[in-house]
Amino acid sequence: MKLRDMILTSLLIAIGLVLHYIVPPIMGGMKPDFLLSMLFVALYIDSSPKNALLAGILAGIFSAMTTGFPGGQIANMCDKMVTAFAVIAMIKVFSKLNQNAAVIITAIIGTIISGTVFLGTALFVVGSLPLAFPVLFTTVVLPAAAINTVATFICYKVVASMQKSVLHKA
Repeated sequence: MKLRDMILTSLLIAIGLVLHYIVPPIMGGMKPDFLLSMLFVALYIDSSPKNALLAGILAGIFSAMTTGFPGGQIANMCDKMVTAFAVIAMIKVFSKLNQNAAVIITAIIGTIISGTVFLGTALFVVGSLPLAFPVLFTTVVLPAAAINTVATFICYKVVASMQKSVLHKA
């Protein structure tokens, strides 16, 4: 893993944290999870296991610091680590697809994995009723997957175009 990739990953996760704070809620108070979007983008830039570990830890720590969900600190750490490694596996599986389609599919499935692990862990930590999971999954995770997919695609296109322009000038 190159130092340049580590720095870019760290910057993307930090940008995700800042965007998380400044973007106003959309659709019933829900916001795109820019930390998750930037995690996906960072993994598309460098899909090595080392980068997945670094990005997953950073995104988990930042998400844990900003959550208001009961049990969310532990749940965020777990979900970002699981999601980071699931996403690098998806990147390898979908590598034969059109890049735009691969990013969209990865964002949808990655967000659903993240939300499922988060809810499962948080509800386990809090000791909530099993009935809460399907309600929260359909009302929060699925709409968030749709919003996050759009956010991820836009962020990916911006970062990819910036990378191309920097590489052409170098």
